Amino acid sequence: MANLRKKLPPLTALTAFEAAARLSSFTRAAAELGVTQAAISRQIHVLEEDFGFPLFRRLHRRIELTEKGRQLFSAASDAFSLIADAAADLRAEGPDDELAISATISFAHFWLMPRIAAFSRAHPEIKLRIVTQDARTRIEAGDIDLALRYGMGTWPDGQAEFLFEDEVFPICSAEYAQSKAPILAPADLVDHPLISSDTDDPIWTGWEEWLAAFSVKAPKKGRGLHCSFYTEAIYAAMNGQGIALGWNRLVADLIRQGRLVRLTDAAIRTRAAYFVVVPTRKPRKESAQQFIEWLREASTSNA
Repeated sequence: MANLRKKLPPLTALTAFEAAARLSSFTRAAAELGVTQAAISRQIHVLEEDFGFPLFRRLHRRIELTEKGRQLFSAASDAFSLIADAAADLRAEGPDDELAISATISFAHFWLMPRIAAFSRAHPEIKLRIVTQDARTRIEAGDIDLALRYGMGTWPDGQAEFLFEDEVFPICSAEYAQSKAPILAPADLVDHPLISSDTDDPIWTGWEEWLAAFSVKAPKKGRGLHCSFYTEAIYAAMNGQGIALGWNRLVADLIRQGRLVRLTDAAIRTRAAYFVVVPTRKPRKESAQQFIEWLREASTSNA
């Protein structure tokens, strides 16, 4: 250990250097570390004195790493990342085993939350934290242990394991269906308000794609409600606002409860599927593996 300390540069100075190099600014590094800009400059000077060569080029109103400075920054960044990952893993261990799960709002609302009490009953020792947001969370950059996603199964931040596919069909409230003439075929749908929701995901099925699968052209100016989120579209359908597209895995419970009804036998299989995604850069928790096994069992019953 003594020999190792002799080989290492001053660690306080190295911390200041890493922040300044990452932020390309002594001022921003000082703000991040809670010290003055002069203190950062002094620590960088200490480090450059220790190495015997400059690490930054001081230009007009900006700094730039030298070639040797870039080499040191690459090594320091990797080393700090390894320490941070190890610290996060150590903090996660212990009797209070929190399992952080990321899911989209609609999947968490309609599929996960109605079922998750069964997991908690089977594993009361595991503390769950559900993070719901439609913007995709990079699981390798945060404290998420696993993510539930809909897509093609290829994400750069983790290893995806297939859960299940889905199918899409039109749905509405029982009251709405009873108040209208029978809807027997996809072509009958265009005379009704078609509820839609915003999405930036090209693999998400909308009305235009769904109707085109049955050679039906979607109306150019539909009378249906346009919602920001899929959850809003489903609630609009339950409240008699018109007809929405239902993902079977998300609306099956609502259909069994009579809060929604399926219209026509027409359906299309989704191009994508549901996956559980696990970070590749950190060891998989035992609780995460238990949750994945529970997911597989839950997905085969009352799908």
